[in-house]
Amino acid sequence: MAREIRTVAVVGAGVIGAGWAARCLHRGIDVVVTDVSAGAERGLREVVSNAEPALNQLSLAPRKEKGTLTFTTDLAEAVSKADFVQENAPEREDLKRNLLAEISKHAEPDVIIASSSSGLLPTIIQADCIHPERVLIGHPFNPVYLLPLVEVLGGEKTNAQFIDDAMAFYSSIGMKPLKVRKEIEGYISDRLQEALWREALHMVADGVATTEEIDQAVIYGPGLRWAFMGTCLTFHLAGGEQGMRHMLEQFGPALELPWTKLKAPELTDQLIDRMVEGTQQQAEGYSIRDLEQLRDNCLVSIMQSLRSFNYASGKVLKEDDEGLYGDASGSKEWSEQDDLTKPLNLHRDKVHPEWIDYNNHMTESRYLQVFGDASDALFRYVGVNAEYHANGHSYYTVETHINNILEVAVHEPLRVTTQLLGLDDKRIHFYHKMYKEKDNSLLATAEQMVLHVDMKAGRACPAKPEILNVLEKILDAHKKLPAPERLSRQMMVPPPKQ
Repeated sequence: MAREIRTVAVVGAGVIGAGWAARCLHRGIDVVVTDVSAGAERGLREVVSNAEPALNQLSLAPRKEKGTLTFTTDLAEAVSKADFVQENAPEREDLKRNLLAEISKHAEPDVIIASSSSGLLPTIIQADCIHPERVLIGHPFNPVYLLPLVEVLGGEKTNAQFIDDAMAFYSSIGMKPLKVRKEIEGYISDRLQEALWREALHMVADGVATTEEIDQAVIYGPGLRWAFMGTCLTFHLAGGEQGMRHMLEQFGPALELPWTKLKAPELTDQLIDRMVEGTQQQAEGYSIRDLEQLRDNCLVSIMQSLRSFNYASGKVLKEDDEGLYGDASGSKEWSEQDDLTKPLNLHRDKVHPEWIDYNNHMTESRYLQVFGDASDALFRYVGVNAEYHANGHSYYTVETHINNILEVAVHEPLRVTTQLLGLDDKRIHFYHKMYKEKDNSLLATAEQMVLHVDMKAGRACPAKPEILNVLEKILDAHKKLPAPERLSRQMMVPPPKQ
């Protein structure tokens, strides 16, 4: 049975290590970071803080309380407490080999030790470790807290179960683990990136293009396709209805032409100066932290756009959100023993900082979000879960009436109750009340009607009998409750009294 991961040790507080820390903290995991470099803790906390806005924007799903961040210069102290270790030292074989061996002396025998190496062979760097069967590669991409890809591979001594467990852990923190089937230097993604990088260096060295022109050639063209379709599927489309075969027949001969130079050019002082000067001009007016936040905002927008299509990185985000919604409701499901003599208590949240408007209160769109989350909690409670959705059925909201009663400030805990008012085989009518958790002040109400649909056919259809059975039992109990005060309230300005 895989070890439950509550604490992660991050060895090395550079850009990658700090990115791992930000991702894990945001998922409610405690993180212990260790580094002996001067200024390491300051840089770590800056990156974690700078990542917070993007992480808050990326997902609308309710989140767990953030984990705690601890920093220490004592390696043994850090890894001895951990349920998972992620090493992020500089890309030097001798350094990683010695460091991993030292980590293995202090980590518990069943604790996975993953290296963020971007190209070294795991067989070599695990060679001196105690219990090398749990040592593997978990190669992420910057920024680690946003980009979902992590390449996973083991060495000759790595046990396959630990690879599976590592992939399961990475999935649980919203990542897309890609198992590298053969041990090879550079793995998959970095080998592809290096080929493009060599060509870019050649073009700058030969005076063909500037750094900005090269980046524009990617940004406005293939880069947009790569974000969701990659290279191979893109070229498959380039072949028209005959696909890849026609594409290779038509463009394959060009592979014999001397268009590319896969051997890297010599890094002369002149080439280095051109690269530095070019990128400094591109970054003019932006600090590194400014560029990080610009990059993060762009990535969030792309992934959220792809989420609506349930495709590529958007699919990873959507699946992760569904899991977070389930966690937020405690994955509570109906049982015969439940007390139905009062409205259901299925959803809790708090007012997050990014929910606040210019008046320092929760903005009105977030009231709808909280009520929507409460509706999702009701659906999961009666059995309309991810498996039900995968079979092509769901409930869609067709009408909502919200009454905003009191304002609520940042960090205030919220709870929502739900009362069923009516149903048939296709519709559910229910009523939410949002309260301030601390004093039970009523903040807002929402009356909603939802319609059961066949998502593939795109039309309404009867809900499954097992769902209706649970709903009918809840409704039978809730009919005995008083009707909500604002039920079916009409919005109007009363006419003047005569």
